[in-house]
Amino acid sequence: MADSKLTMDKIVNLCKNRGFVYPGSDIYGGFANTWDFGPVGVELKNNIKRAWWKKFVQESPDTYGVDAAILMNPRVWEASGHVASFGDPKMDCKNCKQRFRADTLIEAHSKGAVAAEAMTNEEMEKYIEEHDIKCPHCGVRNWTPIRKFNPMFVTSRGTLEEGSDKVYLRPETCQGEYVNFLNVQRTARAKVPFAIAQIGKSFRNEITPGNFLFRTVEFEQMELQKFCKESESMDIYVDYKARALDFVKALGLSEENLRYHDHDKLAHYAKAACDIQYKFPMGWQELNGIHHRGVWDLSRHQEYSGKTMQYIDPFTNEKYVPNVIEYSIGADRLTLALLCEAYEEQALEKETRVVMHFHPAIAPYKVAVLPLQKNLSEKAKEVYALLSKKFMCDYDETGSIGKRYRRQDEIGTPFCVTVDFDTLEDGSVTVRDRDSMEQIRIKIDEVKKYVEEKIEF
Repeated sequence: MADSKLTMDKIVNLCKNRGFVYPGSDIYGGFANTWDFGPVGVELKNNIKRAWWKKFVQESPDTYGVDAAILMNPRVWEASGHVASFGDPKMDCKNCKQRFRADTLIEAHSKGAVAAEAMTNEEMEKYIEEHDIKCPHCGVRNWTPIRKFNPMFVTSRGTLEEGSDKVYLRPETCQGEYVNFLNVQRTARAKVPFAIAQIGKSFRNEITPGNFLFRTVEFEQMELQKFCKESESMDIYVDYKARALDFVKALGLSEENLRYHDHDKLAHYAKAACDIQYKFPMGWQELNGIHHRGVWDLSRHQEYSGKTMQYIDPFTNEKYVPNVIEYSIGADRLTLALLCEAYEEQALEKETRVVMHFHPAIAPYKVAVLPLQKNLSEKAKEVYALLSKKFMCDYDETGSIGKRYRRQDEIGTPFCVTVDFDTLEDGSVTVRDRDSMEQIRIKIDEVKKYVEEKIEF
């Protein structure tokens, strides 16, 4: 339902004014590419994470959750290849000295039509020259050649800097699943195929030309690794492509704003790779990835750790290193997509209504309790206390009832429960639907069941 005239500025303004997302370190003028989730935003993001966990862990008997440490043995990153070869293609503007990712410049210029990840550095430099892509900061085209910069944040472990060991803030969460393959398989008595899932923070020293939550230096990933036989691997890969698309559609992203993008250029170890892209205000961009990684990851950790990563089939006694199918989606990026999709400006008879059409399952507040007048607040707070034991609820008694409805529309609250003078007589309240604005009258003790049925995911 995304508004055809939607701009990122509208989303940013709504987020700041309604408590979804604030600039990081705001009172100090901000800190580039960092954002703080406010009271409404943290509920939205947590609900998205809960929905993902429900679909891919809770409802999947062969998937097991972990929460791996952010700081890992540095050898992990040597085994994964991040220390030696991980890097982003970046170029500097000679005029204003700002640094940008070349692939991001190309994707922004083409509105997502060009898959820059499939291009060599020489091809990207040629494209930027032929299409006269200028610096987004100063408007001049005077670029350095593309160079690779390792975006891993480096810190140290130890009480004295000169005697400390170099460690890294993880640039991805998946290594925590790989290094725990043996632990999970043993303690859960898991049989291949099985998956390990987690939700956690990652960190990359990104330089981003202002796309809000799309690419940040600190971000949260929801992902799983499915360990399987090679003979089953392509079927599992295709299955996760379908499941990943079904999930974001079920959350509310419309089919016309989603598409598969199969990678033309694969990593040397990969057998297949696909993104699901969403049509953001800045064009088609990656929302999540599904990758067939072969035996690369477990084999590398076997080599560097000296520990066998072989699985022993309990039925055939066959020993082998499993293939890995990875499914990963950014919680922040998905939050941004759902903000864009939900936003609508509706022209009513006397005003324009801004409404966020979130799926009720992910809406920050499920119910807003509103006393018609302040002298009804005692009864309204009783209703709030009853409903807040089951749902995240808001309470608002400031301003006219119409203005309070509009405030709830702008944060996507699906149901407003109004307590009026008749409530004192008959124990009923008015329940208003966010999308249709229709109102029904039901008993207070029936509200919980009514809302529960509407928010099921």
